Amino acid sequence: MTEHPILPTYHDVVAAAARIKGHAHRTPVMTSRTMNREIGAEVFFKCENLQRMGAFKFRGAFNALSKFDERQRRAGVVTYSSGNHAQAIALSASLLHIPATIVMPNDAPAAKMAATRGYGGNVVIYDRYTEDREQIGRALAEKHGLTLIPPYDHPDVIAGQGTAAKELLEDVGELDALFVSLGGGGLLSGSALSTRALSPHCALYGVEPAAGNDGQQSFRSGSIVHIETPKTIADGAQTQHLGQYTFAIIKRDVTDIVTASDDQLVESIRFFAERMKIVVEPTGCLGIAAARAMKDQLQGKRVGVIISGGNVDIDRFCTLLHA
Repeated sequence: MTEHPILPTYHDVVAAAARIKGHAHRTPVMTSRTMNREIGAEVFFKCENLQRMGAFKFRGAFNALSKFDERQRRAGVVTYSSGNHAQAIALSASLLHIPATIVMPNDAPAAKMAATRGYGGNVVIYDRYTEDREQIGRALAEKHGLTLIPPYDHPDVIAGQGTAAKELLEDVGELDALFVSLGGGGLLSGSALSTRALSPHCALYGVEPAAGNDGQQSFRSGSIVHIETPKTIADGAQTQHLGQYTFAIIKRDVTDIVTASDDQLVESIRFFAERMKIVVEPTGCLGIAAARAMKDQLQGKRVGVIISGGNVDIDRFCTLLHA
Protein backbone atom coordinates (compact mmCIF):
# COMPACT_ATOMS: atom_id res chain seq x y z
CA MET A 1 0.00 0.00 0.00
CA THR A 2 1.18 3.52 -0.68
CA GLU A 3 2.27 5.67 2.20
CA HIS A 4 -0.66 8.00 1.54
CA PRO A 5 -3.64 5.81 0.58
CA ILE A 6 -6.56 7.33 -1.32
CA LEU A 7 -9.20 7.48 1.38
CA PRO A 8 -12.87 6.67 0.88
CA THR A 9 -15.30 9.58 1.15
CA TYR A 10 -18.93 10.12 2.11
CA HIS A 11 -19.73 9.73 -1.60
CA ASP A 12 -18.50 6.13 -1.27
CA VAL A 13 -20.80 5.62 1.74
CA VAL A 14 -23.76 6.83 -0.31
CA ALA A 15 -22.82 4.43 -3.13
CA ALA A 16 -22.46 1.59 -0.60
CA ALA A 17 -25.92 2.35 0.81
CA ALA A 18 -27.40 1.89 -2.67
CA ARG A 19 -25.54 -1.42 -3.13
CA ILE A 20 -26.61 -2.97 0.15
CA LYS A 21 -30.22 -1.73 0.00
CA GLY A 22 -32.57 -4.70 0.04
CA HIS A 23 -29.81 -6.97 1.32
CA ALA A 24 -28.80 -5.41 4.65
CA HIS A 25 -31.46 -4.57 7.22
CA ARG A 26 -32.13 -0.93 8.00
CA THR A 27 -31.82 -1.63 11.71
CA PRO A 28 -34.04 0.09 14.27
CA VAL A 29 -33.06 2.99 16.50
CA MET A 30 -34.14 2.33 20.09
CA THR A 31 -34.32 4.54 23.16
CA SER A 32 -34.50 3.91 26.91
CA ARG A 33 -36.00 6.33 29.41
CA THR A 34 -33.96 4.58 32.10
CA MET A 35 -30.69 5.32 30.29
CA ASN A 36 -31.80 8.85 29.43
CA ARG A 37 -32.33 9.51 33.14
CA GLU A 38 -29.03 7.90 34.13
CA ILE A 39 -26.95 9.90 31.68
CA GLY A 40 -29.09 13.06 31.73
CA ALA A 41 -29.24 13.05 27.94
CA GLU A 42 -31.38 11.86 25.05
CA VAL A 43 -29.70 8.62 23.91
CA PHE A 44 -30.34 6.92 20.58
CA PHE A 45 -29.18 3.32 20.09
CA LYS A 46 -28.51 2.13 16.53
CA CYS A 47 -29.14 -1.59 16.93
CA GLU A 48 -26.69 -3.38 14.66
CA ASN A 49 -27.10 -6.44 16.90
CA LEU A 50 -30.30 -6.87 14.86
CA GLN A 51 -28.44 -6.71 11.53
CA ARG A 52 -28.16 -9.80 9.32
CA MET A 53 -25.69 -12.27 10.92
CA GLY A 54 -25.97 -10.19 14.09
CA ALA A 55 -23.50 -7.35 13.49
CA PHE A 56 -22.71 -4.25 11.42
CA LYS A 57 -20.01 -6.24 9.59
CA PHE A 58 -22.52 -7.45 7.01
CA ARG A 59 -22.65 -3.94 5.54
CA GLY A 60 -18.97 -3.70 4.65
CA ALA A 61 -18.65 -7.31 3.56
CA PHE A 62 -21.59 -7.21 1.18
CA ASN A 63 -20.51 -3.87 -0.25
CA ALA A 64 -16.98 -5.13 -0.92
CA LEU A 65 -18.03 -8.47 -2.44
CA SER A 66 -20.73 -6.92 -4.60
CA LYS A 67 -17.98 -4.98 -6.42
CA PHE A 68 -16.09 -8.14 -7.48
CA ASP A 69 -15.62 -8.74 -11.19
CA GLU A 70 -16.39 -12.12 -12.78
CA ARG A 71 -12.85 -13.47 -12.32
CA GLN A 72 -12.83 -12.55 -8.63
CA ARG A 73 -16.25 -14.12 -8.12
CA ARG A 74 -15.15 -17.41 -9.68
CA ALA A 75 -11.88 -17.60 -7.75
CA GLY A 76 -13.35 -16.64 -4.40
CA VAL A 77 -12.63 -14.48 -1.37
CA VAL A 78 -10.41 -14.99 1.66
CA THR A 79 -10.45 -13.11 4.94
CA TYR A 80 -9.34 -13.38 8.56
CA SER A 81 -11.58 -12.58 11.51
CA SER A 82 -12.32 -13.39 15.13
CA GLY A 83 -15.95 -13.88 14.26
CA ASN A 84 -18.28 -11.16 13.01
CA HIS A 85 -16.43 -10.26 9.80
CA ALA A 86 -16.01 -14.01 9.23
CA GLN A 87 -19.76 -14.51 9.35
CA ALA A 88 -20.37 -11.40 7.27
CA ILE A 89 -18.05 -12.52 4.47
CA ALA A 90 -19.42 -16.07 4.57
CA LEU A 91 -23.04 -14.92 4.36
CA SER A 92 -22.38 -12.25 1.73
CA ALA A 93 -20.38 -14.71 -0.37
CA SER A 94 -23.19 -17.25 -0.12
CA LEU A 95 -25.76 -14.69 -1.27
CA LEU A 96 -23.51 -13.65 -4.17
CA HIS A 97 -22.46 -17.25 -5.05
CA ILE A 98 -18.77 -16.62 -4.30
CA PRO A 99 -16.57 -19.29 -2.61
CA ALA A 100 -15.28 -18.06 0.77
CA THR A 101 -12.27 -19.09 2.87
CA ILE A 102 -12.16 -17.72 6.43
CA VAL A 103 -9.10 -17.73 8.71
CA MET A 104 -10.40 -17.88 12.31
CA PRO A 105 -8.68 -18.19 15.71
CA ASN A 106 -9.07 -21.51 17.50
CA ASP A 107 -10.59 -19.71 20.51
CA ALA A 108 -13.23 -17.82 18.53
CA PRO A 109 -16.71 -18.04 20.11
CA ALA A 110 -18.25 -21.37 19.15
CA ALA A 111 -21.45 -19.70 17.95
CA LYS A 112 -19.50 -17.46 15.56
CA MET A 113 -17.49 -20.37 14.17
CA ALA A 114 -20.59 -22.53 13.73
CA ALA A 115 -22.44 -19.69 12.01
CA THR A 116 -19.52 -19.04 9.66
CA ARG A 117 -19.50 -22.70 8.62
CA GLY A 118 -23.30 -22.67 8.44
CA TYR A 119 -23.16 -19.82 5.91
CA GLY A 120 -20.89 -21.99 3.75
CA GLY A 121 -17.49 -20.59 4.70
CA ASN A 122 -14.43 -22.87 4.54
CA VAL A 123 -12.83 -22.22 7.96
CA VAL A 124 -9.03 -22.37 8.40
CA ILE A 125 -7.99 -22.43 12.09
CA TYR A 126 -4.98 -20.62 13.61
CA ASP A 127 -3.64 -19.66 17.05
CA ARG A 128 -4.14 -15.92 17.56
CA TYR A 129 -1.38 -15.75 20.20
CA THR A 130 1.39 -17.47 18.17
CA GLU A 131 0.46 -17.08 14.48
CA ASP A 132 -0.06 -14.09 12.16
CA ARG A 133 -3.53 -14.18 10.62
CA GLU A 134 -2.67 -11.52 8.04
CA GLN A 135 0.28 -13.57 6.82
CA ILE A 136 -1.91 -16.69 6.59
CA GLY A 137 -4.56 -14.77 4.65
CA ARG A 138 -2.04 -13.32 2.19
CA ALA A 139 -0.49 -16.74 1.62
CA LEU A 140 -3.87 -18.33 0.85
CA ALA A 141 -4.77 -15.49 -1.50
CA GLU A 142 -1.50 -15.86 -3.41
CA LYS A 143 -1.64 -19.65 -3.56
CA HIS A 144 -5.25 -19.94 -4.76
CA GLY A 145 -5.78 -16.64 -6.62
CA LEU A 146 -8.29 -15.43 -4.03
CA THR A 147 -9.19 -11.79 -3.33
CA LEU A 148 -8.31 -10.79 0.23
CA ILE A 149 -10.92 -8.63 1.95
CA PRO A 150 -9.53 -7.73 5.39
CA PRO A 151 -11.84 -7.05 8.34
CA TYR A 152 -11.42 -3.29 8.41
CA ASP A 153 -8.57 -1.77 6.40
CA HIS A 154 -10.23 -1.65 2.98
CA PRO A 155 -12.04 1.31 1.34
CA ASP A 156 -15.11 -0.73 0.35
CA VAL A 157 -15.41 -2.22 3.84
CA ILE A 158 -15.09 1.21 5.46
CA ALA A 159 -17.68 2.72 3.12
CA GLY A 160 -20.13 -0.09 3.87
CA GLN A 161 -19.70 0.26 7.63
CA GLY A 162 -20.37 3.99 7.32
CA THR A 163 -23.94 3.27 6.24
CA ALA A 164 -24.94 2.48 9.85
CA ALA A 165 -24.16 6.01 11.08
CA LYS A 166 -25.68 7.41 7.89
CA GLU A 167 -28.99 5.70 8.68
CA LEU A 168 -28.86 6.76 12.34
CA LEU A 169 -28.35 10.43 11.47
CA GLU A 170 -31.02 10.29 8.76
CA ASP A 171 -33.48 8.83 11.28
CA VAL A 172 -32.82 11.05 14.32
CA GLY A 173 -31.15 14.17 12.92
CA GLU A 174 -27.96 15.83 14.06
CA LEU A 175 -26.31 14.68 17.28
CA ASP A 176 -24.08 16.33 19.87
CA ALA A 177 -22.04 13.18 20.46
CA LEU A 178 -21.70 9.72 18.91
CA PHE A 179 -20.01 6.72 20.55
CA VAL A 180 -18.68 3.92 18.34
CA SER A 181 -16.94 0.64 19.19
CA LEU A 182 -13.32 0.52 18.06
CA GLY A 183 -11.33 -2.57 17.11
CA GLY A 184 -9.51 -2.16 13.82
CA GLY A 185 -11.39 1.02 13.01
CA GLY A 186 -13.69 0.06 10.13
CA LEU A 187 -16.89 1.08 11.92
CA LEU A 188 -15.36 4.20 13.48
CA SER A 189 -13.74 5.48 10.28
CA GLY A 190 -16.88 4.77 8.26
CA SER A 191 -18.98 6.48 10.93
CA ALA A 192 -16.63 9.45 10.74
CA LEU A 193 -17.30 9.89 7.01
CA SER A 194 -21.06 9.95 7.60
CA THR A 195 -20.90 12.05 10.76
CA ARG A 196 -18.75 14.80 9.27
CA ALA A 197 -21.13 15.00 6.29
CA LEU A 198 -24.46 14.84 8.13
CA SER A 199 -23.70 16.19 11.61
CA PRO A 200 -20.43 18.12 11.29
CA HIS A 201 -20.40 19.54 14.82
CA CYS A 202 -20.99 16.17 16.50
CA ALA A 203 -18.27 15.00 18.91
CA LEU A 204 -17.21 11.54 17.72
CA TYR A 205 -15.71 9.07 20.19
CA GLY A 206 -14.12 5.72 19.47
CA VAL A 207 -14.30 3.29 22.40
CA GLU A 208 -11.80 0.48 22.98
CA PRO A 209 -11.36 -2.15 25.69
CA ALA A 210 -9.08 -0.78 28.40
CA ALA A 211 -6.84 -3.84 28.00
CA GLY A 212 -6.26 -3.09 24.32
CA ASN A 213 -6.00 0.65 23.80
CA ASP A 214 -3.76 0.63 20.72
CA GLY A 215 -6.11 3.02 18.96
CA GLN A 216 -5.97 5.49 21.84
CA GLN A 217 -2.17 5.27 21.90
CA SER A 218 -2.07 5.75 18.13
CA PHE A 219 -4.43 8.73 18.29
CA ARG A 220 -2.34 10.39 21.00
CA SER A 221 1.03 9.73 19.35
CA GLY A 222 0.04 10.45 15.75
CA SER A 223 1.27 7.12 14.35
CA ILE A 224 -0.03 3.53 14.40
CA VAL A 225 0.91 1.67 17.58
CA HIS A 226 1.10 -2.15 17.56
CA ILE A 227 0.30 -4.14 20.72
CA GLU A 228 0.11 -7.79 21.74
CA THR A 229 -3.32 -9.42 21.39
CA PRO A 230 -5.26 -7.99 24.36
CA LYS A 231 -7.03 -10.23 26.85
CA THR A 232 -10.58 -8.85 27.14
CA ILE A 233 -14.14 -10.15 26.97
CA ALA A 234 -14.64 -7.81 23.97
CA ASP A 235 -13.44 -10.42 21.47
CA GLY A 236 -14.51 -8.29 18.50
CA ALA A 237 -11.98 -5.64 19.56
CA GLN A 238 -8.96 -7.86 20.18
CA THR A 239 -7.10 -6.24 17.32
CA GLN A 240 -3.41 -5.43 17.58
CA HIS A 241 -3.35 -2.24 15.50
CA LEU A 242 -5.39 0.11 13.37
CA GLY A 243 -5.13 0.06 9.57
CA GLN A 244 -3.53 2.59 7.22
CA TYR A 245 -6.91 3.68 5.85
CA THR A 246 -8.78 3.59 9.15
CA PHE A 247 -6.11 5.45 11.11
CA ALA A 248 -5.84 8.23 8.51
CA ILE A 249 -9.59 8.91 8.75
CA ILE A 250 -9.69 8.54 12.54
CA LYS A 251 -6.75 10.92 13.01
CA ARG A 252 -8.48 13.49 10.79
CA ASP A 253 -12.11 13.23 11.87
CA VAL A 254 -12.47 11.70 15.36
CA THR A 255 -12.74 13.84 18.50
CA ASP A 256 -11.14 11.39 20.93
CA ILE A 257 -10.63 7.72 21.73
CA VAL A 258 -11.63 6.49 25.18
CA THR A 259 -11.73 3.09 26.87
CA ALA A 260 -14.07 0.87 28.88
CA SER A 261 -13.20 -1.89 31.34
CA ASP A 262 -14.53 -5.43 31.16
CA ASP A 263 -16.52 -4.75 34.36
CA GLN A 264 -18.21 -1.78 32.67
CA LEU A 265 -19.04 -3.96 29.68
CA VAL A 266 -20.66 -6.58 31.92
CA GLU A 267 -22.79 -3.88 33.57
CA SER A 268 -23.94 -2.73 30.14
CA ILE A 269 -24.68 -6.27 28.93
CA ARG A 270 -26.95 -6.62 31.96
CA PHE A 271 -28.63 -3.26 31.29
CA PHE A 272 -29.44 -4.18 27.68
CA ALA A 273 -30.81 -7.58 28.71
CA GLU A 274 -32.85 -6.42 31.69
CA ARG A 275 -34.15 -3.04 30.55
CA MET A 276 -34.16 -3.12 26.74
CA LYS A 277 -34.68 -6.89 26.27
CA ILE A 278 -31.91 -7.25 23.70
CA VAL A 279 -28.81 -9.43 23.52
CA VAL A 280 -25.62 -7.43 23.00
CA GLU A 281 -22.14 -8.94 22.81
CA PRO A 282 -19.38 -7.41 24.97
CA THR A 283 -17.83 -5.47 22.08
CA GLY A 284 -21.25 -4.02 21.27
CA CYS A 285 -21.39 -2.52 24.76
CA LEU A 286 -18.26 -0.39 24.41
CA GLY A 287 -20.16 2.70 23.27
CA ILE A 288 -22.73 2.84 26.04
CA ALA A 289 -20.13 1.96 28.69
CA ALA A 290 -18.13 5.02 27.68
CA ALA A 291 -21.19 7.26 27.50
CA ARG A 292 -22.20 6.23 31.02
CA ALA A 293 -18.71 7.04 32.29
CA MET A 294 -18.79 10.45 30.55
CA LYS A 295 -22.29 11.44 31.62
CA ASP A 296 -21.12 14.66 33.30
CA GLN A 297 -20.07 15.92 29.87
CA LEU A 298 -23.30 14.83 28.18
CA GLN A 299 -25.96 16.61 30.24
CA GLY A 300 -28.84 17.77 28.06
CA LYS A 301 -27.18 16.48 24.89
CA ARG A 302 -28.43 14.35 22.01
CA VAL A 303 -26.25 11.25 22.07
CA GLY A 304 -25.91 8.41 19.57
CA VAL A 305 -24.54 4.97 20.38
CA ILE A 306 -23.90 2.31 17.75
CA ILE A 307 -24.49 -1.17 19.20
CA SER A 308 -22.07 -3.01 16.96
CA GLY A 309 -23.27 -6.59 17.41
CA GLY A 310 -25.07 -9.27 19.37
CA ASN A 311 -23.13 -12.44 18.60
CA VAL A 312 -22.28 -14.12 21.89
CA ASP A 313 -22.49 -17.77 22.94
CA ILE A 314 -25.59 -18.18 25.10
CA ASP A 315 -23.65 -20.03 27.83
CA ARG A 316 -21.05 -17.26 27.82
CA PHE A 317 -23.82 -14.67 27.93
CA CYS A 318 -25.36 -16.31 31.00
CA THR A 319 -21.95 -16.51 32.69
CA LEU A 320 -21.33 -12.80 32.08
CA LEU A 321 -24.75 -11.88 33.47
CA HIS A 322 -23.96 -13.76 36.68
CA ALA A 323 -20.42 -12.37 36.98
